[in-house]
Amino acid sequence: MSDDKNYFHISLIPDIRETELRIAQTVIEENCIQPDALLPLFAIDPDLLLTFGPAEKLGGIAARLGEYFPKALRLGCSAAAGLTARGVVSGRCVVTAVRFEHSDLVEMSTRLAGREDSYEAGKRLAVQLPKEGLRAVLLFGQGVGINGAALLDGMSSVLGTAIPLLGGLASKIDGAMQTIVSDSRQSDERVVVALGLYGEKLRVGWGFGGGWSPFGPMRHATRSAGNILYELDGEPALDIYKRYLGEHARDLPLSGQYFPLAMLDKNRDEIGLIRSILGVNEADGSLRLAGEIKPDGYFRLMHASTDKLLDAAERAAEKAQAMARAMAGAATGGLALMVTCVGRKLVMGERAEEEVEAVAEVFGGRATLTGFFSFGEICPMSDTSSSRLHNQTVMVAYLDEHDA
Repeated sequence: MSDDKNYFHISLIPDIRETELRIAQTVIEENCIQPDALLPLFAIDPDLLLTFGPAEKLGGIAARLGEYFPKALRLGCSAAAGLTARGVVSGRCVVTAVRFEHSDLVEMSTRLAGREDSYEAGKRLAVQLPKEGLRAVLLFGQGVGINGAALLDGMSSVLGTAIPLLGGLASKIDGAMQTIVSDSRQSDERVVVALGLYGEKLRVGWGFGGGWSPFGPMRHATRSAGNILYELDGEPALDIYKRYLGEHARDLPLSGQYFPLAMLDKNRDEIGLIRSILGVNEADGSLRLAGEIKPDGYFRLMHASTDKLLDAAERAAEKAQAMARAMAGAATGGLALMVTCVGRKLVMGERAEEEVEAVAEVFGGRATLTGFFSFGEICPMSDTSSSRLHNQTVMVAYLDEHDA
């Protein structure tokens, strides 16, 4: 495999299916896959496999899946835990197989040379996608060493803002050295992979929610660069942040997951974006945020109760379902992709299972749920706006094909 940073890979699946959209799912314990565990997947002859699980297992399992399903497109990423309708899956890989009847799939991937290459990587991905008939894009990227906001900007510069980009950034469990992304050829810490979805009968819906509540005054971001916040109202950002946290400040940066920042525009209007605290710099008093900062914007501290986080997840699923239902025809059964921030898992603790249950209950038995805990969630801000990188949110996307 070439180490060229501009490497990309495209795979196409022609529209030659004869059965309705079908979905099967299994959980794999170890790299040594037993064929019996894959029988439900073999039964539907899938053209897409989505795999989420621990970084140390994902690569081996993805390679074996390539041996068993050479004709299927295979995407996925590492995760602190995977998700199914039955709850949180830790230490194992969740594999979800999908067979479409009326939709075409186009896979493309590129290798990220570094954080500064994120915008161009987005452009490289988007340029390879045929524009005619494109309905949506599933997107998975590494969780560290990437500028997720710039990646999306690069893709939107080619595709425009009307095409929804849906997915998230890979995560890892404590002690893992890197996050991993898989495409149909390889699993690698530098891969960014996208799946273009095409077809007039494809129905796509999405929603996202936070559940966090603001407190304290709005603070002006008087100095920032990229994702580094240096000053608020002319003071070191870390000093102000510590004053608000009180005794919780001694546990920084971990305690920052419990108190993210709401980002507002220069007119102090809410824009629906939340930024987690990834790190602090005692030397210069700065905060490193999990995403780009709007220059000359404002911030407000946030906190949450688990009940509000759960309510937000339920609303996100309801929005995704309602968008799909608003399109023509009746559903033939669908796929629900849930991407929720690792920070929410830390806040909710054992009740993180309830967030998955809340989303699953919205769809009932009409959808198969898959997903993962992420380092960043990707979806549009609204039905008509461009896609954005979110933190501390839950994103739910719903896909099915209608019969009209």
